[in-house]
Amino acid sequence: MIKIERYSSKHKEVWDKFVFNAKSSHFLFFRDYMEYHSDRFEDFSLIFWDEKERVIALLPANLANNTCTSHQGLSFGGFLTTEKMSTQGVVSLFEALIEYLKKSSISKLIYKPVPHFYHSMPAQEDLYALYRNDASLVRRDVSSVINLRQPIRYSKGRKWSVKKAKKDGITVLEKEDLTQFWSLLSNTLESQHNVQPVHTLDEMQGLKDAFPRNIRLFVAEKEGQLLAGALLFVNKDVVHTQYLANSVAGREVAALDLVIDQLITEEFCEFRYFSFGISTENNGRYLNGGLIAQKEGFGARAVVHDVYEIAIP
Repeated sequence: MIKIERYSSKHKEVWDKFVFNAKSSHFLFFRDYMEYHSDRFEDFSLIFWDEKERVIALLPANLANNTCTSHQGLSFGGFLTTEKMSTQGVVSLFEALIEYLKKSSISKLIYKPVPHFYHSMPAQEDLYALYRNDASLVRRDVSSVINLRQPIRYSKGRKWSVKKAKKDGITVLEKEDLTQFWSLLSNTLESQHNVQPVHTLDEMQGLKDAFPRNIRLFVAEKEGQLLAGALLFVNKDVVHTQYLANSVAGREVAALDLVIDQLITEEFCEFRYFSFGISTENNGRYLNGGLIAQKEGFGARAVVHDVYEIAIP
């Protein structure tokens, strides 16, 4: 018999401890990260208990328009379970979840599985359970990922640009303060895409201060001038480029390429995966060819981020 309880602040210690031990553990799921945007989302995170009052699963989620989503404020979500969880167990979790949502008069579940390269061991039981529940694939984005434990093959153009940047005397270093980089990032996004970063400077600096080992900034400078930078989300043996920015002067000397090269070949060479994030827009229907070509020039290849929908009867 599975009992489901909606998360509240009294569960914080239990929640965070379970996240730490989950097969798909990620610092995004710790409450101190999830709650930075609590004013924007109605939290509907759920805790699943067995008959012995032991936590067996978590579901980071929010509620909007009578729809439960896992989680709109996060890149991905889905069930968090430990190595003890079986395939039949996850099927039972979905049965209990759908019944709970039905009793709560919620009409739809939007489910975003954790991409497989974040798993510490195989953890795709939820994909089978989605199929069992007639889930519809409603979105598919393409992310670009490098397996750092295999030979990395740059394109000729990427080799040339990195070599050029190294000759120009550019320095790559880590920074703690995000202010200067955030100005460059905001200006770049505004001029090129007419958008602003998802996070504000205050939000991201606060998150970086709370998670200093997980959120890190590396920049390229020449004679004290900021040319480019990469803000990283580091989780166990996966490093992800959350934000990349290159100035006009930086583009002329391939400064961002040099930053990425040093991250791949030096700073994080002992990690398992290097993720560039998605290159798709319009719910995955549009592929930004120029953007993905840049990532694939470093040897990255495709991993999909899927979104599923289940209609609650």
